Amino acid sequence: MHKITVQYFDPADGDDFETAYRERHVPLVQAVPGLERFTISLPHADGAPYLVAELWFADGDALSTARTSAEMAAVSADSATYDVARRVIFAGSVEDV
Repeated sequence: MHKITVQYFDPADGDDFETAYRERHVPLVQAVPGLERFTISLPHADGAPYLVAELWFADGDALSTARTSAEMAAVSADSATYDVARRVIFAGSVEDV
């Protein structure tokens, strides 16, 4: 498995951010080719991100295909519109241990 993780920190307005994310962003992500699983979480801890999204793919090829797709371009463009203090995005392989 491979996944992309996106962490959103300190939105200017949490309620507006969550509403826009769920109503506008989630459908865009769900359209990404090769996406096998998509989860969001709202961590509760000092210094934690406000929202964490994880996009799961079967393998590196599926992740590479998704990253260069028009659908992912739409996801990235939408993500850049959110009024958050910062966004951290990273990808990698996942292994069960």
